[in-house]
Amino acid sequence: MEYRRLGRSGLKVSRIALGCMMFGDAGRGYPDFTLSENESRPLLRAAIEAGVNFLDTSNGYSSGHSEEIVGRAVRDFSRREDVVIATKVFAPMRPSPLSGGLSRREIVGEVERSLDRLGTDYIDLYQAHRWDPETPIEEILLAFDQLVRDGKVRYLGASSMYAWKFAQALTMAGERGWHRFVSMQNHLNLLYREEEREMLPLCLEQGIGVVPWSPLARGRLARPADTQVLSARQQTDRFADHLYGKGDEADRQIIEAVGGVAEQLGISRSEVALAWLYQKPEVTAPLLGVGKLQHLEDALKALEVTLPPEAVAALEAPYVSKPVSGIN
Repeated sequence: MEYRRLGRSGLKVSRIALGCMMFGDAGRGYPDFTLSENESRPLLRAAIEAGVNFLDTSNGYSSGHSEEIVGRAVRDFSRREDVVIATKVFAPMRPSPLSGGLSRREIVGEVERSLDRLGTDYIDLYQAHRWDPETPIEEILLAFDQLVRDGKVRYLGASSMYAWKFAQALTMAGERGWHRFVSMQNHLNLLYREEEREMLPLCLEQGIGVVPWSPLARGRLARPADTQVLSARQQTDRFADHLYGKGDEADRQIIEAVGGVAEQLGISRSEVALAWLYQKPEVTAPLLGVGKLQHLEDALKALEVTLPPEAVAALEAPYVSKPVSGIN
């Protein structure tokens, strides 16, 4: 396994970030498709044994059950000091007008509940899952800063927001001596590259680690465009429909290019799409959702792949600009 610093922070993480959104009993909330704890544990164990030390979850995944599963897996399959636990705050956790968002009350309360579910006394990377436009930026940043000063959180991260807002947050925290965000978890893959315009250059210039979510475009880059959708996740993933819809001609051409490069190099489509991300200088670690061992194996193999310039050109040429998506 290869490891990198998360941006200019001192935190060293594996080049694969294991996304734990799919871990949690069905019927306990977002998302609609999940794996039970018994199904999840072998995947977590395999990832940890392969050297993956970066585990990413959220309070909102299966109403916190994902955090419980991750916490127990860390205790059973590793040592707490050898694992980077990342979780998030923003999602409403109960039917109350006080629940959700990034108020000081919510951030301070939810970190305690996440710590309890994870079974740990600190979180390595605590992230704003989405930005909260209804709460003053000073209140958000000061609440996060206090968590670091109190020792409950080691580093701060953000996810999916406009680049101008992220720049504002970084600048204000720096000017006031508050702890800054060290990472950005954003929407980035061969089918959605709008982050290349402003967010990625901002992160590179500011020394922010980039952890892209949906690296395979919810599986669309892992199969031919005309392949029938069969998996439970693909049948019920409403957020994927929001992000990608039925696709367009440019998407089809990109997917065909992925297949062509995969055939030329003798590797899987997933390896091609992940290798494209690994080779981007801004990217620290793609956030990989694993539903079966093959997904982890493809990600490990992709670390060894170097795409030739002509392959990168073929993959990128069909792309056309898209409306911004994944912010809220």
